[in-house]
Amino acid sequence: MRKVIEKWYHRYFSNEESTYLVFTVVIACCILFFLGEILTPLFVAIILAYLMQGGVEMLKKWSVPHIAAVGVVFTFFIGLLAACLFGLLPLAWSQALKLIDDQLPVWLRKAQDGLSNLATSYPDYFSESQAQALSQNMQAKIGEWGELLLSLSIHSVPNVIGLMIFLVLVPVLVFFLLKDKDKLVGDIVQLLPHKRPIMNQVWSEMNRQMSNYVRGKVLEIFIVGAVTYACFTFVGLKYAALISLMVGLSVLIPFIGAALATIPVFVVAYFQMGWGSDLATVMVIYAILQAIDGNILVPLLFSEAVNLHPVAIVTAVLV
Repeated sequence: MRKVIEKWYHRYFSNEESTYLVFTVVIACCILFFLGEILTPLFVAIILAYLMQGGVEMLKKWSVPHIAAVGVVFTFFIGLLAACLFGLLPLAWSQALKLIDDQLPVWLRKAQDGLSNLATSYPDYFSESQAQALSQNMQAKIGEWGELLLSLSIHSVPNVIGLMIFLVLVPVLVFFLLKDKDKLVGDIVQLLPHKRPIMNQVWSEMNRQMSNYVRGKVLEIFIVGAVTYACFTFVGLKYAALISLMVGLSVLIPFIGAALATIPVFVVAYFQMGWGSDLATVMVIYAILQAIDGNILVPLLFSEAVNLHPVAIVTAVLV
């Protein structure tokens, strides 16, 4: 057993570079585990700067000075952030409040009336006492949900303050990460071995795959959300901004996200339009959007990330 362990150790860790690589991965995991919550603004800023670095490099190829390229990309980032904070999010938030204040009580009352009428509508399956028990249980649950929402609103003040600090810190960190990227990377590289072909190869491959995947996923969120909003607004579905935001973010969780996003789409469409062709139209549109996303958009966006032709990815999805 000892010889097996020694043989395994010499095979994988006799090289100094391999030891550095494993040590770096372990340290990174420990930092994420123990300091992840505290350093969240830094991690978010690193991810955002990583996404925007491609734009900086592209401008530099066009003979734009580094600081000017950083300024252009950062200005675009601030504009996009402002559009989300003062355009999309307030619209989605106002629709969420309107949904809770105006529609949710109506939906709950309809659901409660439906439970109360179960004994009348389906006497063979529900007795009067069972229907009454279900209605009372729903009333109790509604009371619990109301208390939960009240407690969340009371405890949300510190979260709002933390969010404001977060929104100030992250852009500042992003700017300096973009501006001083070469210096910061150089300081980190000095801690590594001078000869590091394995680490360079691992980083080059990981950088290519991650950059393509993350940028593709961001584009997918934007495209799916925008097209969903346009389609649902066209058919007159209420709360289109809120629903499209949820549908766009649902692509972060493959398969499960799309299934979960179906619930609010169906509920809102059902209570607004009832059973009929309008509800069917909304659900067919949603199904078509999901089919296009899974079978056309994803292969086009991620073919470079997985180093496969879009035709191969489409074939794999179909199989």
